[in-house]
Amino acid sequence: MGRMYTPGKGISKSAIPYRRTPPSWVKATPEDVCEQICKLARKGTSPSQIGIILRDSQGVPLVSAITGTKIVRILRANGLAPQVPEDLHFLIRKAVSINKHLERNRKDNDAKYRKSLVEARIRRLVKYYKTSGQLPSSWEYNADTASALIS
Repeated sequence: MGRMYTPGKGISKSAIPYRRTPPSWVKATPEDVCEQICKLARKGTSPSQIGIILRDSQGVPLVSAITGTKIVRILRANGLAPQVPEDLHFLIRKAVSINKHLERNRKDNDAKYRKSLVEARIRRLVKYYKTSGQLPSSWEYNADTASALIS
């Protein structure tokens, strides 16, 4: 399927192994992994960064295969989940950086166009997260106050 805002039509991607059981060479226990996840979250690490750290330093190939639940669900159970979902957070961060750029370069029409595309993606994601209950129904994205959401 074609992409919405880029010319690519690629389908290349990596695939998760079909077997849901952890490999025999993994020595980590579910309790240790959950403890590590909570410790890293308290330091302010994002969920995707937690997965990368566990993979690179602890040798955990897939958290859900070992623990039976995903990283964000573990964080939510322990009250450490981020208020704004990670993909929405990074889109808001991108919109804020484009806004800063436009303050310095008012005539950059391409940046104005890209900003409108990013904000359309933000609105679409917010609508999805509100209907799925991951964001409160009163949550509102405002470009003027977006930098306060990021910090």
